[in-house]
Amino acid sequence: MSTLPTAVEAFPIAVDERELDQLARRLADTRWPDRETGPDQGPELERIRALCAHWATDYDWRRCEKDINDIGSFHTVLDGVGVHFLHARSPEPSAMPLLLCHGWPGSVLEFRHMVGPLTDPVAHGGRAEDAFHVVIPSMPGFGFSDKPTATGWGVSRTAAAWIELMDRLGYREWAAQGGDWGSAVVEAISRKAPEGFLGMHVNLPLVFPTAQEIQEATPDEQLMLDKAEHYRNVLDGYSREQATRPQSIGYSLADSPVGLAAWIYTLFQDVTDSEGNPEAVVPRDEILDDIMMYWLPNAGPSSARLYWEARREPGDVPEPNPTPAGFSIFPGEAVQASRRWIEQRYSHVLHYRRLDRGGHFAALEQPAVLTDEIRTTFRSLRRA
Repeated sequence: MSTLPTAVEAFPIAVDERELDQLARRLADTRWPDRETGPDQGPELERIRALCAHWATDYDWRRCEKDINDIGSFHTVLDGVGVHFLHARSPEPSAMPLLLCHGWPGSVLEFRHMVGPLTDPVAHGGRAEDAFHVVIPSMPGFGFSDKPTATGWGVSRTAAAWIELMDRLGYREWAAQGGDWGSAVVEAISRKAPEGFLGMHVNLPLVFPTAQEIQEATPDEQLMLDKAEHYRNVLDGYSREQATRPQSIGYSLADSPVGLAAWIYTLFQDVTDSEGNPEAVVPRDEILDDIMMYWLPNAGPSSARLYWEARREPGDVPEPNPTPAGFSIFPGEAVQASRRWIEQRYSHVLHYRRLDRGGHFAALEQPAVLTDEIRTTFRSLRRA
């Protein structure tokens, strides 16, 4: 590894076989809890046992490792923290640079089925003028990026690091897309308004209705409010834990592969558009790929701290946001927003669409749809 602080270097992932053997032993030695006694207590025992039995006997990490390396795996140091990122350049000379931002419990692998269609649309039935160069960084404390050793790495600092990353890669004009915490990072980038930032697209709008908007909600908007209320009352225990006591849950996430798997699988079960059966919309091996991005680098505890950090960041921002922006609303997403609410907060809405299928993990559940949404959003911002 170069000692130059601004160096960008190839970073092939090659996990030691002994780590995989140790994982298999840990899975074999699991002490299981008793069966749940009712609904809404978390993933069912038999479901997690089946997931982990497959993980221990049939799952192939080397396949996933190859996917990462084939896209283009790189490393650089940003603001003192080593960052792992995927970078794939388009063969099209007029391609638009696009930053793709994941959240928790996601990873850079969320976007792997979109890389080909985004970078080489002609080869995937699209148009050359819709091509992108793509940059997909792992947030500090996530995946194979380094873990911050002190406080302060929240959304705003991550956004500043990604601005520096795009500049370091030589991209003078670029756009960004995100979901979950990636939406928050993209929003923060837009508020920083770096020179050359063209626009944004999110599939989780950070729109929180006012008391008046709630009072005046249409029937469709009321359904959105009800869905958000159900999430807050029933599904967001993980968020509260990580925002208040991330170290407490961190011991379990670091030590128990089954504990980590159940903690992450809960989100796949609760907020995919799958009626509680996430394997119907995301292949089981891809769920395990995502879990491995937390298990192998021991990123369960460090990633959880983002919630703690974000809770301590300033929350008020001026409105409206002038950045050209696109919004895709998937029906399984817990937090949704109407066009009316969005237009009160963004003065230049490039695109708004409510989709028929898909949930929180849109890039995994509906990669072709999300790819088309991104293309549509940024089409008007391209230079002739």
